Amino acid sequence: MAVSDDDTLRELLGMNRIAVVGCSSTPGKAAHEIPAYLQRQGYEIYPVNPFADEILGREAVDSLSEIENEIDLVDVFRPSEEVAGIVDETLDRTESTGDVEAIWLQLGIHDDAAVEKAEAAGLTVVEDRCMKVEHQRLME
Repeated sequence: MAVSDDDTLRELLGMNRIAVVGCSSTPGKAAHEIPAYLQRQGYEIYPVNPFADEILGREAVDSLSEIENEIDLVDVFRPSEEVAGIVDETLDRTESTGDVEAIWLQLGIHDDAAVEKAEAAGLTVVEDRCMKVEHQRLME
């Protein structure tokens, strides 16, 4: 059961280091504009996109395992059918580094089985919600 209460959402929005899986280098796309907004709010954004070299002034990496810094939250901008693989990759990273605490699936993105698996492993999960919208509603 993915998180939806405001207190937990505020807690997640208080996390600073965000890996954005599917971060886009194309201005105008939600997968570019929302991470750019979060970056302007002071969040440390780590773009994950195997088809880009740099996004938002940061080196883009091919996978979560290539991020050398600690991350708190994985923000997902990929189709729902890719969520299970992203959850597996997140759990692999968490097993080795212990740093990821949450997964945030953007608007329209959901996978009940993957959410259950992530939560069973101790991660907090938000699905089908926009981080920018929730930030503006709860943090400004």
